[in-house]
Amino acid sequence: MTVSRLIPVPIPDQVAAMIGSCMPLGVLQAEVDAVCAAREVRRFRGPLCAEDQADREYALSALARANKVLAAYNPGLVLRPGTGVR
Repeated sequence: MTVSRLIPVPIPDQVAAMIGSCMPLGVLQAEVDAVCAAREVRRFRGPLCAEDQADREYALSALARANKVLAAYNPGLVLRPGTGVR
């Protein structure tokens, strides 16, 4: 039986902590930053005023910075703004 990649599978906190302890601190911070930035980008939809457009662009740049660190560590960790947050 195969598992669809679209169904999120929860990871117990202890397992997540064990995985996180094996990663450099900068990569963990970049992962948190990428998740927050991707969530912020999805918040802006439809016609945007100039201020909202600037905020969206700032969130996209934060996502790009975080993804640069994540891609250097493991390309599979990169987040896109239109995808679901892990």
